[in-house]
Amino acid sequence: MAQGEKPYRVYRGGRVKGRVPTLPKPERAPARDGDRKPLRFLGPGPKKQAPTTKGPPNWRRRLLIGLVLLFVLLVVWLVASYLALRSGAKDANKRLAPSAKAALVPQSGLILSHPSVTLLLGTDHSSRIRERSGFRRSDSMMLLRTDPGKGRLNYLSLPRDLRVNVPGHGFDKINSAFQIGGASLAIRTVRGFTDVEVNHVVVVDFDAFTKVIDKVGGVTVNVPAPILSNKFDCPYATQARCDRWQGWRFAKGKQHMDGRRARVYSRIRENKLDPRETDITRGERQQEVIQALLSRMTSPSVLVKLPFIGDDIMRPLTMDLSAGQLIQLALVKKRSGHELHCRLGGTPSGFGGGYLVADEETRRTIAAFMGESAPQPPLPGSAFGSGCL
Repeated sequence: MAQGEKPYRVYRGGRVKGRVPTLPKPERAPARDGDRKPLRFLGPGPKKQAPTTKGPPNWRRRLLIGLVLLFVLLVVWLVASYLALRSGAKDANKRLAPSAKAALVPQSGLILSHPSVTLLLGTDHSSRIRERSGFRRSDSMMLLRTDPGKGRLNYLSLPRDLRVNVPGHGFDKINSAFQIGGASLAIRTVRGFTDVEVNHVVVVDFDAFTKVIDKVGGVTVNVPAPILSNKFDCPYATQARCDRWQGWRFAKGKQHMDGRRARVYSRIRENKLDPRETDITRGERQQEVIQALLSRMTSPSVLVKLPFIGDDIMRPLTMDLSAGQLIQLALVKKRSGHELHCRLGGTPSGFGGGYLVADEETRRTIAAFMGESAPQPPLPGSAFGSGCL
C-alpha cells in the first residue's frame, strides 16, 4: 500500500449499481402537474386496527371461581360451628362431677361406628317448684342406645316412681338417686337395676331447656290424642283468673310448639280427657319432645345458625360428651332409619308412697332395648305395663 493511501474508499455521491429502491404504491406520494421534484418517502401510514368484539363469557372460569368461594365459606362455617360447639361442650364437661365420670363405662370405639348407651336425666329447677322438698330429684330418666350398624335409635323410659335398690341407701324411688348422690349415684342405680352399661350421661335442666327450643325455632310434636291437663304453671298473673282456668289444652295432631309449651307438654301427669293416662304416658311425651328436638337440631335451618347458637345450646346441659362425640351422635341420628320406643313399668305397690314394682315384662323390654330380642308391646289393658312401641 502506498504511503498516505487509506484502507477504504470514499464515495462522494453517484449512483450505485442495481435498481433504485422504491416505495410501494400506497405509500408513494401522488405526482402533481408541473411538479418535477423527486419522489419523497412519506413513511408508513397509520395502521387500521381490527374492530374489537367481545367473545362469549367464560362460564367455566366463573363457575370455578364460584365453587372456590363456596368451598372457602363452607370451611369457615365448619370451623366457626365447631369452635362454638366445642366452647359450650367444654363448659358442660366442667359442670359434671368427677365421680359421675368415674361411674361411666368407657365407650368402645367411636359413636359413629359402635353401639353406645347414654343416660338422659331431666331436672326441673323452675322457681315455681323450688318450695318442693324434692325439687332436686330427676324429673325424668331415659336411656338412649345408638346402633349405627343397624341404623337404629332405641329409647327406654324409666318411670320416676319405680321402686329400685339405691346403692348404699336401700329401696326407694329411682329418681331419688339423683337427689341423694347426684349423677354418679343415678348412673350406678340405673346400671344395677337394668344391667345395662352406661357410656355417657347428659343432665338437662328443663327450665333452661325451653330457651334451647326457642333458639332453634321451636319443635313439631305429633300429639296422639286431645289433652286437658291438671292445673300447674298457670299462665295468668292473677289468682282469680287462675281459679277460672281449667288447665292446659292440646289438640290432636301435629303442632309447632315453642319452648314453654313443649316443656308444659312434657310435664303433664294427668289428662282429664283420658283417665287411663299415667306417669308412664308422661314419659312417652318426654320421648316425643326429645326426639323432636334432636330432629330439629340436625335440620339444615339450625345447622346454618350453629356458629351463632352453638354455645347457647350447651348451657342447659351437664355432660361428659365432647364436641366431636356430639357431632357423631347427630350424624347417627340423621342416618338412623328406625326408632324403637320402649318403657319400663310395673304394678302399684301396697307399701304406700306411690311406688311401682317392676313387672314380669321388665327384663324382656330391656332385652328388646338392647337389640337382643324382638320388641313386644305392653300387655293389653295395662296402664303401667312394660313394653315397646
